[in-house]
Amino acid sequence: MSRAKLLLLQVIVALTVIGLWHVLSTDEYLGVAVLPPFFFSTPGEVVARIAKLFVGGTIWRHLWVTLAESMLAFAIGATAGVLIGFWFARKPAIAAVFDPYVKMINALPRVVLAPIFTLWFGLGIWSKVALGVTLVFFIVFFSVYQGVKEVSPTVLANARMLGMNDRALMRHVYWPSALSWMFSSLHTSVGFAVVGAVVGEYLGSAAGLGYLIQQAEGIFDVAGVFAGMFILAAFVLAIDGAVTVVERRLLVWRPDHADTRK
Repeated sequence: MSRAKLLLLQVIVALTVIGLWHVLSTDEYLGVAVLPPFFFSTPGEVVARIAKLFVGGTIWRHLWVTLAESMLAFAIGATAGVLIGFWFARKPAIAAVFDPYVKMINALPRVVLAPIFTLWFGLGIWSKVALGVTLVFFIVFFSVYQGVKEVSPTVLANARMLGMNDRALMRHVYWPSALSWMFSSLHTSVGFAVVGAVVGEYLGSAAGLGYLIQQAEGIFDVAGVFAGMFILAAFVLAIDGAVTVVERRLLVWRPDHADTRK
């Protein structure tokens, strides 16, 4: 499927959903709307609220705060996940010792940690960054760990026969093997980095998209809540697009997927 056709189908899906939302929230059946505007708002009201936020300029400060928190959480969590994932994969004894503790920490609900981080780091940016790091780290860690472990023993044996030392193996065998797994996890962890920032803002902050959504929810401003959610979704897609650009540059050696068209 060509990129233009794929984009067209995606736009059609979005327009269909918005069209159904508009019809069900504005037309009445037996005197009652299927989606009451008080609870679901309408696409027109949401678009008007988004336009007001951008035209008035109030959204930019909140976007910048959430972007800074998300990028810091993403960078710190992804870097730690890659380094420790490689380390554990190359040191099975260490991985075996820490395995139950990693699983135990990963099983903790992150929302429970949010008040603790607020207590430790205050209501500023770092409590949100810490929450985001806990979400990003484990996604990247497990992917990189598995990617390194999946290296073919035959490839390793052949590389050693060619005289490769540990440094060469890391550069030419382990790293390329882990890259595909790593970028797959990075696409997922981008969203989780933003989730961590927004949840932290929602629980306690003075700026950010989570703060905007929490304020709108507090006064039953459904249009404001949906506006914040749509801005947040576009925000995540933009960051994910940047990750895709980097991925394509670093994985130029990877062959394209087989054509599955009938």
